[in-house]
Amino acid sequence: MNASPSQPRPADRPETDGFLPTVERDLPTGRHQFHKERLMAQIHEDLAVSTPAARRRNPFLRRVVLLPVAACVLAGAVVVGAGLSRGSDPVRSAAPGAGPVLTTDIRPADAQGAVQLLDRISVVAQETTAPQARAGQYVYIESKVAGTSVWSVNGKESAVGEALDTRRSWKSVDGHKGWLIDRRNKDGITLDTTEAPGLNAPSYDYLAALPTDPDVLLKKIYTETAGHGPGPDAEAFTTIGDLLIESYPSPQLASALYRAAAKIPGVTKVDDAVDAAGRHGIAVARFEQKTGVRTEWIFDKSSLAFLGERTVQVEGTSGNGLIKPGTVIFTNAITARAVVDGVQQTSAQSA
Repeated sequence: MNASPSQPRPADRPETDGFLPTVERDLPTGRHQFHKERLMAQIHEDLAVSTPAARRRNPFLRRVVLLPVAACVLAGAVVVGAGLSRGSDPVRSAAPGAGPVLTTDIRPADAQGAVQLLDRISVVAQETTAPQARAGQYVYIESKVAGTSVWSVNGKESAVGEALDTRRSWKSVDGHKGWLIDRRNKDGITLDTTEAPGLNAPSYDYLAALPTDPDVLLKKIYTETAGHGPGPDAEAFTTIGDLLIESYPSPQLASALYRAAAKIPGVTKVDDAVDAAGRHGIAVARFEQKTGVRTEWIFDKSSLAFLGERTVQVEGTSGNGLIKPGTVIFTNAITARAVVDGVQQTSAQSA
């Protein structure tokens, strides 16, 4: 699908202008994922697609987390969002520190180049070295996240852009222990920490048990996500993206995930995309006609290393018409990944 470029509106901020600084806000840990899910659910509802608003974005991942913990995080976010009523400015009242909606130019997508690109990426992934985790260790992931939220204050809805934040998580290899630091203030001081077994992502041990045959893996993904999302192909693509972002797949599994993605109908290539850290790369993307949203996995143009993911409203509007073409709904950048011996450790220690 080729889309005509859309220029950012004056009131918005293009992603190349840099993100708002991280500031203290009245939002609980996990809010970025919650708002992403809530906004995507609103998009689906606008188009009469059945998508429960409070479910985990991906049921394939939901099978391997402790649901009561996830439910508490979501419930906390709902209470905060519903209880905001101070002031008359919907942006400041809804999310202190939030600002104009993040926008981007909509680059054309090439339907012919995606399979070849994914084949190259899978070869690179297969040849990448990765540490072997042992029992008692943790997978550490650090990322930058930002996005767009629709807030309702005193009955008035507004779309706002959330400030760029740092998300740091530690998860035991068996998935039974975890810790999340979701944001920091302008001085780098930690504001939110949560002890959260599961952290809404599959464990290292679970990933190790997944098949590495692309056809078998893709069949499993389609089977376990059946009936969810705007359609089976969209949900399969989303599932693979979540596995790439919120876990540390082995080189063999990462390669299989890319080869499986190449078999999903509608996968395209976008020659230029920007992650949450401002890094330009080449993207493997998929546009969903039902929602008008394009999901992009961004890779370094030279090394083909995975950088992050973003979702962009490409056609139509969503969020009661507040989310227009060119809006970046969510953006993520992986900045560090390691296998470590304990919580708060951010790099592997020498033996």
